[in-house]
Amino acid sequence: MYAALWRALPGPWPVKLVQSLVLALGAVAACFLWVFPAVAPYMPFNSTTVDDQARPTPSVSVSTPVTPTTAR
Repeated sequence: MYAALWRALPGPWPVKLVQSLVLALGAVAACFLWVFPAVAPYMPFNSTTVDDQARPTPSVSVSTPVTPTTAR
């Protein structure tokens, strides 16, 4: 597939290299701008199974900080 794309691009190999990089960056940009946001609501990692209300509250008592005394 890549060889067919390389042969289809016009120009010498430096021009083909620049064109292929532009095409690759365009494909990545299209994925991040349109494909991934459109697919994200359907992905399973958006639905959590842990409820925040079910978590018990910690029973830690907070005491006042102790300031060290220095001997003079």
